[in-house]
Amino acid sequence: MTPGLILVTFALYTLLIFLISWRTSRNANNESFFIGNRNSPWFVVAYGMIGASLSGVTFISVPGWVGTSHFTYFVIVLGYVAGYAVVSTILLPVYYKLNLTSIYTYLDSRFGRASYKTGSVFFLLSRIIGASFRMFLVISVLQLFVFDHYGVPFWVTVVIFMTLIQLYTSKGGIKTIVWTDTLQTTFMLLAVVVTVGFIIYEMHTSFGHMWSTVWASDYSKIFVTNIKSSQNFVKLFLSGMFITIAMTGLDQDMMQKNLSCRNLKDSRKNMTTLSLILVPVNFIFLFLGAMLYFYAAHLHLDTSGLTDHLFPEIALRHLGIVGGLIFIIGLIAAAYSSADSALTALTTSLTIDIMELDKRYAGHEEILRKKRGRLHFVMMLIIIFVIVLFKLINNQAIIAQLFTFAGYTYGPLLGLFGFGLFTRFSVKDKWVPLVAVLSPVFGYLLSRFLEFTFSGYKTGFEILLINGLITFIGLLIIKNTSKTKSYGNI
Repeated sequence: MTPGLILVTFALYTLLIFLISWRTSRNANNESFFIGNRNSPWFVVAYGMIGASLSGVTFISVPGWVGTSHFTYFVIVLGYVAGYAVVSTILLPVYYKLNLTSIYTYLDSRFGRASYKTGSVFFLLSRIIGASFRMFLVISVLQLFVFDHYGVPFWVTVVIFMTLIQLYTSKGGIKTIVWTDTLQTTFMLLAVVVTVGFIIYEMHTSFGHMWSTVWASDYSKIFVTNIKSSQNFVKLFLSGMFITIAMTGLDQDMMQKNLSCRNLKDSRKNMTTLSLILVPVNFIFLFLGAMLYFYAAHLHLDTSGLTDHLFPEIALRHLGIVGGLIFIIGLIAAAYSSADSALTALTTSLTIDIMELDKRYAGHEEILRKKRGRLHFVMMLIIIFVIVLFKLINNQAIIAQLFTFAGYTYGPLLGLFGFGLFTRFSVKDKWVPLVAVLSPVFGYLLSRFLEFTFSGYKTGFEILLINGLITFIGLLIIKNTSKTKSYGNI
């Protein structure tokens, strides 16, 4: 597949995205940008969130990860289902009851302004890094297979992508993204299904035979019982559960789409549907990963060191024009999906939580729109900077980096919301930022201590739970015993 054809495909897909943006952003206002006027159909949100939940990380990294971790990621996916149930039954009712636009305003009501600002800053940090990781992954692939051919520097490629995303999200915001996500989900799933079909055809086999081959191989190993292993199934299940609670339920990006639904009932239907669909979808990605390794062996390809580039290497160089074209469309969809809603959510949090422009310019719709637009642009520049920085420091599988980092930054959010929802204690608000900052430090030291004390023990994604627990304990230490608050408790 030629770089020129890929570039034309990119241009046509981008044009389609802008047409959707134009259609959905007509008569859009600030409420449209922040919460889609609370008028999004739940089934559209649910379907679109599949792509947002997968993003470039699942699209690229999970198939490549099968080579070293086999199907153990599926245990994390099962944990996701439990986590979505917690979000649906505990967090969503609170958010709708309080009629929130930014979910971090809950912390202001429950604890005070220092806690509120702390939660907002940790979200900004977490989502900037997370969105940048995802964008870095997919842009790196396009850079390797397309833009390097034309001598375009990596940083220019990043600027092009982020500028396009900034343009089509700047007016409609979440109202636009709810609909563009449906397109992106469709093409990401189509790319996986078509690739499976092409590999079966190229290997002159049948789906049934391939299924049997995969299940008879070491790749199909799901459960690791060794407690010292970072892939231990108990660790992975709990990690998946709390990753979902933190990275979905306590994340403005994911919750902003849910809060755009008409009511709590619709939002819960969206969440339940999403959790059930993600199980087979993620399994397909794992199955594809095993197939890619079998096909690579069939072609006598050296897969050492490929990991994140295994899928694009085979799709673009060994599956013909149609297979490569479908993959590229899926990859471009993953690129846009990785950053558009994140950019909108980051702008929302910066506007409402940090700058509090909604209060300062209440009743002045046009002024707020202009200020919000400037912050949208500033946030785009920050993400561009971080993505380019990753180009210099990346040296391991993206998905492992993402979840490991998330454990340290989402942990304090997990502890803060957990303490607020499940206790009636108030806290000495001014000390909350210190607790939140020290939590990742103690979490890291504890993980090193465990690995030193228990020879061979590897701390995995459970670091999220550890940091959440440390934050919870820290809040107990600084609790205000002279008074309690019941606002927002379960």
